Amino acid sequence: MNNAGFQISLDLYGRLCVVIGGEDEAAHKTCLLLDVGAKVTVVNPTLNVELRKLTAAGKVLHRGRRFRSTDTHGAFIVLNTLPDDQAFAKSLRALSEEERFLVWSMDQPELSNFMMPALVRRGALRMAISTGGASPALAGTLRRNSEEIFDDEFEKYLDWLGSLRKDVQANEPSAEKRRARLKSAVEGFRLTGTVEYPAAWLEQKAPGNL
Repeated sequence: MNNAGFQISLDLYGRLCVVIGGEDEAAHKTCLLLDVGAKVTVVNPTLNVELRKLTAAGKVLHRGRRFRSTDTHGAFIVLNTLPDDQAFAKSLRALSEEERFLVWSMDQPELSNFMMPALVRRGALRMAISTGGASPALAGTLRRNSEEIFDDEFEKYLDWLGSLRKDVQANEPSAEKRRARLKSAVEGFRLTGTVEYPAAWLEQKAPGNL
């Protein structure tokens, strides 16, 4: 049985986070960390264009060499984006037990102590999607589909809800009336839709195959 994990959101504001690698995946993870106010150190001999720009702008610290165990001192989490290096990922997991930090190695959940779910982002909305490691590809597809559903109008609606909540809290002394107004603002909101399955699954579930 796949381990679905225990879903939480980490407050990384002002915390040191280390990203190992210098290509697209490292850049993507670095931007996610910067978005939540983390202090990011990127460790790799070379960087792609996006990471070079972030380094030049002073948004990240770059150590232009291969990873050293001392790079994790004071780190809260370490994200390893180097593919196909199981020996390194295994040593990093062992180091995480000694130094007490969280570690994630790309495509190696058995050598990670937390998972990185696919993240739907639309305005203030953050919705994590995980398949417990069963199919990262499906999680990515669900994320893209969800971002189409939560469109620009949804972002404006969510902003309005945030403004309404602040206004109600500031100007309505009655807790009961505050709850009633905020509840009425979301009454009627509903997600609807259908699931369309791929041909590979439809063939598999045909009589005689299951």
